[in-house]
Amino acid sequence: MAHFYLAESLASASVGATVSVTGAEAKHAVSVSRIRVGESLSIGNGAGLVVTGEVTEARPDLLSVVAQTVTQFPRPTPALVLAQALAKGGRDESAVQSATELGVDTVIPWAAQRSIVRWDAAKASKGRERWHSIVREASKQSMRPWVPAVGEVATTKQLAARGGSALILVLEPTAEKRLTELSRDELERHDEVVLVVGPEGGVADGELSSLRDAGAVLVKLGDGILRTSTAGPAAIAVLNAQLGRW
Repeated sequence: MAHFYLAESLASASVGATVSVTGAEAKHAVSVSRIRVGESLSIGNGAGLVVTGEVTEARPDLLSVVAQTVTQFPRPTPALVLAQALAKGGRDESAVQSATELGVDTVIPWAAQRSIVRWDAAKASKGRERWHSIVREASKQSMRPWVPAVGEVATTKQLAARGGSALILVLEPTAEKRLTELSRDELERHDEVVLVVGPEGGVADGELSSLRDAGAVLVKLGDGILRTSTAGPAAIAVLNAQLGRW
């Protein structure tokens, strides 16, 4: 099994240097994953830098490797952004986890009109902290050099405001256009592609109108209707193929 750990404080590294992780990250590696001296693993900083090398020290409070390779991965472009409606039963969290594994670059909690779950100021802080933990762990599992950002809770108006520079795609089962009809050239004209996924009850008519007025394109994945936990990750998989990333 490949092993990947994060040390966000790692600013730079060179071949031959010793790179370490401490605290909970080291404890998990040594006590749970049973990492031992002599094994090979990678340590990233979540911002594109990845160091791979042999473990030279493995204690519950310190895990060190000597760098054999040091790679700085560029940030993907266009950036894939998932505006995920808040949903009950942890379905929004499931979407965020899968989307991270599949390559999303930013996730935005969306306070949609039909969202049953509501975040007040206190819940928003805890909710974003929870989403950040999810994207961090999912990034480690999938060995992603870049850990996705978690945005502030957004209103429909705030999502629409992104239409000036981003391509906004609203996943809507009644749309005439299929997501697969978008060409790579259409996608790569923009710095960001924002996928808007509604809650269990779907995107309200007024929200669809506001987003369309901002230049959003309504698209569907197929003739069926996917759960809110599935739609975003499925769309990201399609975009990965269209962008030549898969």
